[in-house]
Amino acid sequence: MIVEATIRDLGSPEQFVCAANQRVTVEGTAFAYRDLGPRDGVPLVLLNHWGAVLDNFDPRIVDGLASTRRIITTDYRGIGASSGSAPLTVGEMANDAIAVIRALGFEKVDLLGFSLGGFVAQDIAIKAPELVRKLILTGTGPAGGEGIGKVWSVSWPLMLKGLLTLRDPKFYLFFTATANGRKAAKDFIYRLKERDTDRDKNPTPVSFMRQLKAIRSWGRQQPQDLSRIQIPTLIVNGDNDIMVPTVNSAELANRISNSQLIIYPDAGHGGIFQYHADFVTRATAFLNA
Repeated sequence: MIVEATIRDLGSPEQFVCAANQRVTVEGTAFAYRDLGPRDGVPLVLLNHWGAVLDNFDPRIVDGLASTRRIITTDYRGIGASSGSAPLTVGEMANDAIAVIRALGFEKVDLLGFSLGGFVAQDIAIKAPELVRKLILTGTGPAGGEGIGKVWSVSWPLMLKGLLTLRDPKFYLFFTATANGRKAAKDFIYRLKERDTDRDKNPTPVSFMRQLKAIRSWGRQQPQDLSRIQIPTLIVNGDNDIMVPTVNSAELANRISNSQLIIYPDAGHGGIFQYHADFVTRATAFLNA
């Protein structure tokens, strides 16, 4: 593989909302990313959800984790400021992520995948186990997992509700309808707006739908042999995830031998955002162990 990397080292901004937009070029495709935190130690690469761009990473989680380790947040191919067309399979996204990690010069990383990012992280761990030290899977599930192939039928009515109520659809998709869930949703969406300059590009409708096809294919494909994942794995979700049903988190824990499971009460798909302070504490302890 021929890899051409163009990287600007702009130091370590103290906050994610101030982190510089950067790009690394891999075989003609420019991948957007942000880089913050200490330069030493094993970096933690964050892989985000369906339709997410750099500004959809929770600043509280990124800043909390970046207080002790280097954090790399990325855009998928064809999403946000990354060039090219969005892949139609999770496997292609994983191949891209492996190439980007290597182009950035990392020999070993930790991975944190949320939702679609959790699918990608699993595939990376299977394809390139030598590259991954520890794995954090949140709001996600295995290939062929229960309900994953039906994500569109669950999502579109709540996306429409968001449009009609002038709310970000994540208000309904990521959180429960309880008082605690609604407050957490409001706080999370407010945090996503904190960066007011040099924001990433929103995904195009075409890229959004191409990623949906990849998710549906993941939900319908044959299960992977997750016993091949021998690295330490932390699995986290809310107890009422309607996008990637919570039962999938338990399934991951059953099939990945060296794993531990955290389920947050009165929480949905975005349980790690609702309980961001606790999640940062637990994730940091797991990564430091």
